[in-house]
Amino acid sequence: MKRATGLLAVGGVLVLAGCSGGGTSGADHSDAVASPKVSTARLAIEPKDGSQGAAPNALKVSVASGKLTSVAVTDKSGKPVDGTISADGASWSPSAGLAVGAAYQVSARAADADGVVTTANSAFTTLTPEQTLKVSDNVDTGEKYGVGMIVSVRFGDQVKNRAEAQKAITVEATDGTVVKGHWFEDGTRLDLRPENYWKPDTTVKVHFRTKNVELSPGVYGDTDRDEQFTIGRSKVSAVDASSHMMVVKEDGRSDQNVPITAGANDNPSWNGTMVISAKSRMEHMASSTVSDIKGPGYSVDEPHALRLTNSGTYVHGNPKAGAVAGRENISHGCIGLPDSAQGDDGSTAGRFYADSLIGDVVTVKNSVKTQALNPDNGLSGWNMAWSKW
Repeated sequence: MKRATGLLAVGGVLVLAGCSGGGTSGADHSDAVASPKVSTARLAIEPKDGSQGAAPNALKVSVASGKLTSVAVTDKSGKPVDGTISADGASWSPSAGLAVGAAYQVSARAADADGVVTTANSAFTTLTPEQTLKVSDNVDTGEKYGVGMIVSVRFGDQVKNRAEAQKAITVEATDGTVVKGHWFEDGTRLDLRPENYWKPDTTVKVHFRTKNVELSPGVYGDTDRDEQFTIGRSKVSAVDASSHMMVVKEDGRSDQNVPITAGANDNPSWNGTMVISAKSRMEHMASSTVSDIKGPGYSVDEPHALRLTNSGTYVHGNPKAGAVAGRENISHGCIGLPDSAQGDDGSTAGRFYADSLIGDVVTVKNSVKTQALNPDNGLSGWNMAWSKW
């Protein structure tokens, strides 16, 4: 019997009986799948995932070797955080600081030059301030003020990060008036005003966003609130201490010439622009509360008092003014108008008081006082040039 040749004839077809390492007929039947491409873009999120006690201004998303395509940030309730991707696509930052004591989630996507996408996520919480600073001001929502009104913001302690504080306290007017701030009293007071007096009937809004702002190292503000007030008619009263007269210019009225008595030569009135900062139907005034008073002391109640400076200058009713108004200066620096001791609402002082608003302007000239009025003495910031404000 002959040995088998390794070829079989099956159904008339010649078939290989053995195997070859090269497969059949040169065809590639490999089941291997190509590995997916890995993006060369490298995403980074600060604060890192799991961070606790992050600063409210710490959030930033960036990418190297690629461009951001989307960034989504939400708080614990799912509310989105507004932000923008930079023009070059390299970074994203929030429009404002995050809230303190809050949890956030970040989801970011970026693509490399070939369009290959990568993603990154982070979940973190912001710090809870151990110290807060009281922030208050001198305006009330819904009130009407004079054209010289200056918004004066007081802080419970010195503010170190003043630029950040100013960003957190903004003022807007319906007529687009530009408002700027100036710091006084070693960083505990910020006064805000326009270049010129407000226009009558302007609506002014003050926005406080200090809760998430580090005003000083480790110290944050205590309030986020909005206030709104309106500007009334224009009333500017010009006192001439040498002629003992006051000219009152008020919208819709003829100029009024009012006889007054100003500060005597030994206790002269301030020269300059002052603003009514408070009204009191009856005010107790004592020489012990005023520095540099010469002559006998005093402690009296004066009617129809309109405060002009922190150092004790008022426009007020003066029972002695009836005999000397328009002819002589006898006061301790105040502007005196004829009145009764109890305060006669029909007197010159009573009528002036009734028609006055906080924020009305009173200017004084030709007093013998040579010392300049400091712009932080009351709401006297109008005495500082806008270029220095």
